[in-house]
Amino acid sequence: MSREILLLVDALGREKNVEKDTVFGALELALASASKKRFTEDVDIRASVDRVTGDFTFFRRWQIVPDEEFEVPSRQYMLREALEDKPDAKMGDYVEEPLEGFEVGRIGAQTAKQVILQKIRDAEREQILNDFLARKESLVTGVIKRMERGNALIESGRLESVLPRDQMIPKENLRVGDRVRALIWKIDRAARGPQLILSRTAPEFITHLFELEVPELEDNLLEIKAAARDPGSRAKIAVHSNDKRIDPIGTCVGMRGSRVQAVTSELAGERVDIVLWNSDPAQFVINALAPAEVSRITVDEEKHSMDIVVEEENLAQAIGRNGQNVRLAAELTGWELNIMTLEESEKKTEEESGRVRSVFIDKLDVDEEVADILVQEGFSTLEEVAYVPLTEMLEIESFDEATVNELRSRARNALLTQAIASEEKVEHDIEDLLKVEGMDNDTARLLASKGVSTQEDLADYGTEDLVELTGLPEERAKALIMSARAPWFAENNA
Repeated sequence: MSREILLLVDALGREKNVEKDTVFGALELALASASKKRFTEDVDIRASVDRVTGDFTFFRRWQIVPDEEFEVPSRQYMLREALEDKPDAKMGDYVEEPLEGFEVGRIGAQTAKQVILQKIRDAEREQILNDFLARKESLVTGVIKRMERGNALIESGRLESVLPRDQMIPKENLRVGDRVRALIWKIDRAARGPQLILSRTAPEFITHLFELEVPELEDNLLEIKAAARDPGSRAKIAVHSNDKRIDPIGTCVGMRGSRVQAVTSELAGERVDIVLWNSDPAQFVINALAPAEVSRITVDEEKHSMDIVVEEENLAQAIGRNGQNVRLAAELTGWELNIMTLEESEKKTEEESGRVRSVFIDKLDVDEEVADILVQEGFSTLEEVAYVPLTEMLEIESFDEATVNELRSRARNALLTQAIASEEKVEHDIEDLLKVEGMDNDTARLLASKGVSTQEDLADYGTEDLVELTGLPEERAKALIMSARAPWFAENNA
């Protein structure tokens, strides 16, 4: 059988233009899979094939796991026992034992051949896909070969791709034989062999469609800076001209609307708003909300949001049907947008002024008159009172220099008091965390700042969640979590 397998590997490798190592790797996986069937329990087998003689060697193996995670004796090995035999053993390593006189058998050989053929088909598919991707194309145009559970399988030359149901434009009725154009959305390597997944709903799709219709985009005379879509209904694109002689909106619309109409037809009638991009976020938002007229706009950099004030008669237009216009404008600009009337804006301003006034009265120990003056002059935080340039505060007619210095001194003292209180809270919070084995002061402070303030809090976290929350290295996060869980295992063993 060894010689037969070698001949098969050689023939398939040459015929399909696939590296022999790829074929041998597939063969070893196939042999290991086939060999498992000879055992009644769930075991882990590794197969090794000699690249020259074709001889097989089989190993049964057990993965080393922490003692408290030892659950499957047929596949796992406790770290404590592994260290007794091999002092440098690590979690995740394997303990192996050769299987002497172990033969594959006829059924195993047959299984191995089938898996090899499948792996070769996958490798061939990968090669076709890589050849296509090397051309750096973003769109695929092909014919629907068949429909499977609502998904369309599209054939374009030798390339096969999938357009999932949820990536089709709503109410779009695609059928077998239809010619379809779609965006390369992602590559799914978890399927049987690599597979190209397409999308007709992604915002990038409309960008590439305009590039096909508007030569100025390809020549870099124009740019599409952003795009947002409600697939099948409405879309917005933000365009910018790199040549002042070119009107970006008119160029994208085309003669008698020919260019934008071609894109709309491809998108099943989706209406497209073309707006001017602007480097000033506020002006960009105003453009994005067109045709609604904006009366006033307030930018909150810290919250990355804007309050948009419109006249009562413009409110419905600014929001759009079911909130569509403001939702697309927010997606296009990347800002959180709050649409409100003049009356609502004044009410919000009054509430915020009242809150700030209360803070000043309480923390600066001043009367309402002084607090009102600070609010009217645009001060909204203690930090501003404490640290804005002295010359700016001296410009306030109601205050003399002595008053200004006293207000600044009180503001700084209030901030210092808050900082001390905050530090005391952190010290209290990390006290329990520092009991965790392997914990250091800096890491405890980092965890406390993210809301993980006790050993119990830390124990409840999964490794991935903690890494995402804190940015700690995965191994470090895992070790800390296991240390925090140590009391759990001690209770179970008691």
